Amino acid sequence: MLKRVPTSDIELGMFIHKLEGSWFKHPFWKSRFLLTDEKTLDSLLNSDVPSVVIDTERGLDVRPVRRDATGGAVADRAPARRPMPSPAPRLRAVAPAASADPYAPTTTAKEFGRCRKNMVHVGRVVSRVFLEARLGKAISSQDVEPVIEEVYASVQRNLYAFNGLLRCQQDNEYVYRHSLAVSALMIALARQLRLSPNDMRDAGMAGLLMDVGVGQLPVDEIPPQGDYRALPPDLLEQHVLLGHALLKSAGDIPPRVVEACLNHHERLDGTGYPNKLSGLEIDLFGRMAAICDCYDNFVSGGAGRPALDPAEAIRALVAMGPKLDRDVLRAFVETLGVYPIGSFVRLRSERLAMVVDEDPADTTRPTVRTFYSLILEKRIRSETIALANCFGEDEIVGIADLTGLDIPDVTDLRASILASFGREAA
Repeated sequence: MLKRVPTSDIELGMFIHKLEGSWFKHPFWKSRFLLTDEKTLDSLLNSDVPSVVIDTERGLDVRPVRRDATGGAVADRAPARRPMPSPAPRLRAVAPAASADPYAPTTTAKEFGRCRKNMVHVGRVVSRVFLEARLGKAISSQDVEPVIEEVYASVQRNLYAFNGLLRCQQDNEYVYRHSLAVSALMIALARQLRLSPNDMRDAGMAGLLMDVGVGQLPVDEIPPQGDYRALPPDLLEQHVLLGHALLKSAGDIPPRVVEACLNHHERLDGTGYPNKLSGLEIDLFGRMAAICDCYDNFVSGGAGRPALDPAEAIRALVAMGPKLDRDVLRAFVETLGVYPIGSFVRLRSERLAMVVDEDPADTTRPTVRTFYSLILEKRIRSETIALANCFGEDEIVGIADLTGLDIPDVTDLRASILASFGREAA
């Protein structure tokens, strides 16, 4: 049974079902957990969370309050905090297994499946937030909490799967898919930079909301599918200022998220907009956002530009030279790998393959799935090769050129290869 209790009444052994109040006022990424250690209890008691909802079927209930003859409450607990009781059958039965940890590491293939199930719901939430912003409703941090939690948890379970899946599926609404992709990239990059959990949370929110100002642009100016990048430059630049004003007026959006919205189109050499900032005038989130935003734009294509292969997009970022922070870019490449998931590569064996997984120990030798033979000039039966563990059987010699080959549309090809990889790994 669910029961709302004041935070001051919580004890070890209770199962926390929900933390009440603003999402940014509590120190936890998890919203549901069995309270088993003093450190977590102290953090919760010292937080600004006014009350919590406990699940009495999965943990301890609140102690009953006795009353004296006059009806007054009589303390039924010692002044000192009660230690956690010794294991009892009820607690042993409900204690979560290791696999229940929402952040427990998992394989890329398994996380692909999990992401597919959650993507529809996540996309609907983002769509609703952007729509309500267009209609004039103020954005609340709690509106996007479910999305950030879902993306954050996915990145913790597997660093590569969320964005890899986005690379290999088609979405009709550019701005929503772009926001989800940049949010995941920002969280992954923040993790690579060893930022704190709260910083990772803010980074993900910055990625998700930095283009929310698009909804404030004139409706009749937005091209089909929401790809606002085709707008005239003077109109395009307005989305940054409009988004900044919208988030600033919300009241509970972290200041660094608001600032990242303003600065994600600034460039280190001063050629960006809207304020022509340069160097250290641009905050860390702004420098991170510039890289994540550019990368996703490169691989998405549109606005008169072809979509780049993910590996080509990495090279395009490097070619931007002094416009981007080199140290942050280095961390970004280490995060995604030299050949990110979805990249088409040419192997020494004269086969073409798509990258389907990464090896954190060696990002130059990912796991690939073959699909075409240049020698036979035809599609071949797919084979999955972990290049880091194939003992020299094969290796990547470059990015694949798919021009003129008898193969399906690139988007369909990526989706089918990823699906077959998932079935094989299941």
